[in-house]
Amino acid sequence: MKRLIVIALTAVACAVAGPADALAPPARMQVAATEFNLGLSRHTIKAGAALIELANYGEDLHDLRLRRIGGTKIWGTRVVNPEDTAVLTAKLLPGRYRLWCSIADHRSLGMTALLTVRR
Repeated sequence: MKRLIVIALTAVACAVAGPADALAPPARMQVAATEFNLGLSRHTIKAGAALIELANYGEDLHDLRLRRIGGTKIWGTRVVNPEDTAVLTAKLLPGRYRLWCSIADHRSLGMTALLTVRR
């Protein structure tokens, strides 16, 4: 009987704990926005939860958009004033992602970048 209780408690503990990925902290990176450039603190991050901070070091308003190449979902920040920041959180799958500023013609002026997400 004691053995069955120990086995049952072990099974419950494992089920509650969940996979190790659920406990992993989010991948973190910063995107520095200036006229007219996006500078990434990292060009590769691990798949899963991601926390991406946009820091506006420019003189114009900027924002950040993120979409997996070949995908349809777009994540984005609010419009960020000069010397301000905004945080984008997302659960990212492995693949390549395009980042850009969607303000006016900033994208066509070069405010784009590529991010690789790996397993």
